[in-house]
Parts: sequence; structure tokens; C-alpha cells
Amino acid sequence: MTVAFSDEFLHAAEYHAAWGVQQLEVIDRAFPAGPWTADLDQCRYESGGRNLRVGLLGSYDLAEQTWLWGWANPGLGGSAVAAASARVAEFGRRHGIVELQQEGVSLAGFADPRRAAEALAFLGMASLGAPGYIGQEAGPQTRVYFVPQDPELRPAPLDPVAMPRHLLTGAQLFGRSPRLVVKGWFALHGLTVQEAADRITASLPGGGTAVVAFDSAGRISGIDAGPVSAGAH
Repeated sequence: MTVAFSDEFLHAAEYHAAWGVQQLEVIDRAFPAGPWTADLDQCRYESGGRNLRVGLLGSYDLAEQTWLWGWANPGLGGSAVAAASARVAEFGRRHGIVELQQEGVSLAGFADPRRAAEALAFLGMASLGAPGYIGQEAGPQTRVYFVPQDPELRPAPLDPVAMPRHLLTGAQLFGRSPRLVVKGWFALHGLTVQEAADRITASLPGGGTAVVAFDSAGRISGIDAGPVSAGAH
């Protein structure tokens, strides 16, 4: 039988999905794919001539198909570079998400273990409110995941123009509740919403109204950001 994440994990992941998609664009622009180095003692990551202060979210062992959170790494427990992952565990305890609390997660029973590892990194990043995460191959059978912890790289603000792309992409990530994806995106950007059976409406900073419509199956059927004044975001 195929293993799946807990309902608590999936609820939190869906809530953060569109916001997380937007933040991944931040890190992708700042650090395109290429050669990299990391100094865990100094919490530094370098690529393309740029340096970034990071935390170690966790690592994925491709051979064993297991995920290990950074705070649980025997050589890193209590270190500065593992502090961010320890806060992920705190988030897990507050919200009853077992996958974020335990030292490691076996992914062998998942239909796509590699994608499951990315989902763990995604929710870890989102729970920290971080502008994306960085996944890199650290050996033939190991992939490591870093999360920005640098004041020079900030989370992306609300962008009404890109909103449709973020919402639609986020709704496809976990595929459970597009409505929850939309509610999370607005809430994480500090906006209150008005809900009806077939739509969610929010007033945008700087003017304009965003309306997200849903069809009878609960899928997003339309997104209208309305007129927004220049420089609103």
C-alpha cells in the first residue's frame, strides 16, 4: 500500500502552497543552478559569486529513501546551522504535524520518494516564512536542503500581477483544496477575505479587489485582480 503524508501535513502544505511557490521564485532568481559550496560551521552558502547565510533544513538519502531533519543530524544537533530546522519541529508540535516533529521520515513507501522529500523541504521552508529553499546533490546518494536565513534576502511581497500564476501553480502542488490554497495565500500576505460558495474576495493594498472564482467541483475557474494603482506592490 502506498504511504501518504498525514492530513495535518497536507492541510498545512496546501495552506502555504501558493505563497511557497512565490517564494521559490525569489531563491531561483537569486541563485540560479550552478556550482556551489557550503560552510556549515559559518552557515554560509555560495554559488555564482554570491554568498548567503543559510540553515540546514535536512537531507535525503536516496539509497535508504529516508529524510533526516538538520536538528537530528548527529554531528549538527544544537549548532547554529541546525537552528532553523529546530524551529520547523516547533511548528510541527504546535500544529500536530508528526512529520515535522520526528527526527526522520521514511519515504520508501511513497509513490515518488524524491517528490516526497521536496514536499518536506517545501513545508519546512514555508513554516519558517523563508524566501525559498535550495536543494543540492551532496554526493551520489545524498541531497541536502538549505533555507535562507539572511536579512539581505527577504520573502516576496504580494504581487497582484503574478497572483494568478502563483495561485494556479499552488493549487496543482498537492491537489486537495484549491480554496484552502487561495485562503492561505491571502492570509499569509496579511489580507482578510470575504467568502461565498463560489468565490473568495479580498481588497488589495493600494486599491483594487481580487476575486477568485470556483466551479461546482471546487476548482479555480477564474482570477481577477481588478485595477491596482501604480506602485501598489
